[in-house]
Amino acid sequence: MFRNYFKTAWRNLLKNKFYSVINITGLAIGLAVGIMILLWVQDETSFDTFHTNAAHIYKVNSHLGNANAQVWGVAPAPLTVFAKESVPDVVNGVRVMRRWNNLIIQTGNDKLYENTTAYADSGFFSLFSFPLLQGNPDKPFTDMHSVVLTASTAKKLFGTEQAVGKTLQINKEHTVVSAVMQDFPGNSVMQYNMIFPMTLYARNFTEAGGNGDWKTIDADLGGYNYDIYFQLRPQATPEAVAKKITSIFYQHKSGEDADGSHFVLQPLTSLHLETPDGNKGAQQTARIFLLVAALILIIACINYVNLSTARSMQRAKEVSMRKIAGAARQQLFAQFIVESALLFLFATLLAFGIIYLLLPLYNDLSGKNLRFNLLSANVWLVTGGAILGTLLLSGIYPALLLSSFRPLQALKGKLTAGIATTTFRKTLVVTQFVFSTALIISTVVIASQLQYMRSKNLGFNKEQVFTFRLDKATFPHFDVLRNKLAQMPGVLGITCSGSGLAGINGTTGDTDWEGKAPNSSMMIHEREVDENFIPLLQMQMVAGRNFTGEGDSARYILNETAIRQMGIKDPIGKRFSLHENKGIITGVVKDYNYSSLRTAVEPIIMYYSRQNYHIYVKTTTQAAEAVIAAAKKNWEAYGSDFPFSYSFLDADFEKMYRADQRAGNLFKVFAVVTIFISALGLLGLATYTAQVKTKEMGIRKVLGASVPHITSLMAREFVQLVVLAFIIATPLAAIAMYKWLQNYTYRIQLQWWMFALTGVAAVAIALLTVAHQAIKTAIANPVNSLKAE
Repeated sequence: MFRNYFKTAWRNLLKNKFYSVINITGLAIGLAVGIMILLWVQDETSFDTFHTNAAHIYKVNSHLGNANAQVWGVAPAPLTVFAKESVPDVVNGVRVMRRWNNLIIQTGNDKLYENTTAYADSGFFSLFSFPLLQGNPDKPFTDMHSVVLTASTAKKLFGTEQAVGKTLQINKEHTVVSAVMQDFPGNSVMQYNMIFPMTLYARNFTEAGGNGDWKTIDADLGGYNYDIYFQLRPQATPEAVAKKITSIFYQHKSGEDADGSHFVLQPLTSLHLETPDGNKGAQQTARIFLLVAALILIIACINYVNLSTARSMQRAKEVSMRKIAGAARQQLFAQFIVESALLFLFATLLAFGIIYLLLPLYNDLSGKNLRFNLLSANVWLVTGGAILGTLLLSGIYPALLLSSFRPLQALKGKLTAGIATTTFRKTLVVTQFVFSTALIISTVVIASQLQYMRSKNLGFNKEQVFTFRLDKATFPHFDVLRNKLAQMPGVLGITCSGSGLAGINGTTGDTDWEGKAPNSSMMIHEREVDENFIPLLQMQMVAGRNFTGEGDSARYILNETAIRQMGIKDPIGKRFSLHENKGIITGVVKDYNYSSLRTAVEPIIMYYSRQNYHIYVKTTTQAAEAVIAAAKKNWEAYGSDFPFSYSFLDADFEKMYRADQRAGNLFKVFAVVTIFISALGLLGLATYTAQVKTKEMGIRKVLGASVPHITSLMAREFVQLVVLAFIIATPLAAIAMYKWLQNYTYRIQLQWWMFALTGVAAVAIALLTVAHQAIKTAIANPVNSLKAE
């Protein structure tokens, strides 16, 4: 029986090649794109879920301040000691800290530069499920002069030789490889190539004099530098543990007033999609992508249903003859399900081919490294679910409809589509275009927000400014290097800073000022600059004056936000203390955006320093290449062990929005796909309408109706459906995009033209889709249609 089903299904596919190609193409594209989106969502939501105790591991975040609180994803090192000693609900605790300095690694005559390294406590491999290929996970470090390498790093250094026990020279210090681990998975928030023992950093910290009165990292209550992870008991609540840790912390801090500052535990598995301050923009994007995947698959289903039901009238006599010959409705239902399954088989194979072909481009657009491996259980979980769900959604209704025809009516030619069937089919088309129109509106809004972020005046001029950082070998030659570059043609100015301009750097709450209210506090970002920093970047002074280079060591410039949070008026000349350095406020600079536009501007203080590690050179487009070459030549002449590295300031800021830009590009692709599949569905309905209205249009033409009139009469129905879809989609998309924009402190406003442009585009697409079928029906010879009837 099944053999006969498949044979009949195969013949039917060959007999109707045009419809088969449209069906298979629409389904294949829908499946391919839907599966690739679902793979992206699966990857995004799987970060760090592979750890054995992932459900009980939390990261400590620091909430500092009260009304103007800042939230950091780092915390002081002593919290781990306090938790292990005094909080029974904490099973394990580990500190991890990024090692920011560049490393020179030598093995014999080979040299490797590395800057993706970290310090970690010895319990790192007990807390996390990062497997060691060689070494003891309970004792990964033999002493403070040992290191754990990833497998790829070990291969770079030693090839196929065993790495454990080998000696490396790292920044001219001997270090022994104590273990080799698998490379960090791509779906982990931790990505390092080498891990050093925290005891090494602890020794260096003490030898450098510590942090004021705190001489060890276990006592340093003011150093918010560590990623701290706790494993809690299954019955423990993170809120209670965080409250207890906060209480113990301030007990050790000489009973200082917490001023609302406290610690919060964030689940490990949420770190990738949620920032420490609770911004869930990335999580929202993942949910939107999941919704888009579902919508594309549903649109593909609707497309198939429309094309199948459009052809149902042609198969009415075939079904009737089968029933008269004794076929039961269940058998007919099975026959049509097999036809759908066979068509889905071809669509699935084509979808696999599309995925293999487009996955490299998709990875490039999304910034992922997704793999479509049919031997992977995760791939089949996504693929199997998408295919099975789509098959069930799109195959059942056409099979029920085709198997329900009454044979006598069909054979007499009296079979017509009922109102319910026609309405259902139109409803499907409206649904398709609701999804498509909403996605187009979303794409327009996202593109406008991205353009706004690229073009917004950040409060300074970042154009044609390149920057590089000096090291210990080049810093002593600061003045000579600066003077040489300043004399070059095309150099418009040079300045320096103690930290990079893009992003948040050093922050402190150790401040005092004239007129400070009791129990008030302010976290402020520090920046060392020279007298050229503000004018070169074209920042605006709103009060006071810039540094002059003479007697500025005890003078400070603050931004508007800092003055506002301090709550003082007429700040110029007021006393201000930063750490132990007392001085006065000599200037107020207009707020400028140094971080992502998702976040508001925070307080900044600038203090004078003539020599800093970060150099900024403003040049012209024509001279940039020569000036960079000169900087590199001087760098190498001063004997640095590291290669010269530079970046343009505008590119540094572009990196902050890379994830948003990728999401915007993907949305454009999704919008095109949904429109294409929806257009195929509209083509199906147009074909169906032309079939059932052939006699009506023939009579109208005989009675004198013109070709334009008949064409517009047929097209009007489809335009009405699309307009209805636009009316439904507009408020839905507006609400969704309004919520999405709330993730940005600096954002655009929804404008009427965004919706009008989408409506015009949707109507134009509908007209282009049905125009051929409408014109073909209008110019057809009415004699043929009436004769056939």
